Amino acid sequence: MFNPFKKQRKATDMTTPENDPATTAAPNGATAPQAEGAAPAAPDTPAAPSLEQQLAEAQAKAAEAGDAYLRAKAEVENTRRRADEEISKARKFAVEGFAESLLPVMDSLQAAIAMPDAKVEAVLEGVHATLRQLSAALERNKVVPIAPPPATKFDPHHHQAISMVPADQDANTVVAVLQKGYLINDRVLRPALVTVAAPK
Repeated sequence: MFNPFKKQRKATDMTTPENDPATTAAPNGATAPQAEGAAPAAPDTPAAPSLEQQLAEAQAKAAEAGDAYLRAKAEVENTRRRADEEISKARKFAVEGFAESLLPVMDSLQAAIAMPDAKVEAVLEGVHATLRQLSAALERNKVVPIAPPPATKFDPHHHQAISMVPADQDANTVVAVLQKGYLINDRVLRPALVTVAAPK
């Protein structure tokens, strides 16, 4: 049986621009959201720097690096110059300090010479006093004697054997010291001259 309302319902089911939700304007004139799956608009990309700008930046960086190199070079030269001056001053003052410590010894010797008629006892006492002054001056400058006691094992780094003699002690040990040696800052200034016990 023919139904006149059936065709009318199909006509209303057709999608038109007026009834399409994707194109229906939002209230207040706002644009309706894009349909799902639509591609977003591409953002604006900044323009790449020109060759002139890149060249200017490279030249500025090169100039900055050159200035830093020159400053570092000058600082190294100044440090080396100061170090050389300090070493020169240290050597100079070290010699001056050692010479100053020997001046009292010189004074004592000159005083002894100025008394030719002094008694032997007085001269001997003055010699002992001068020796004490000299020993103190050497100690202040890190100069210490090498005087091994008898029966000390022979040390070729600190001792110099003059001869080997028969002795009632172990072989290769010091029998007697003929001349003292000296160390300066733990370095051998002069080895001690010794005699050494011969093997039995």
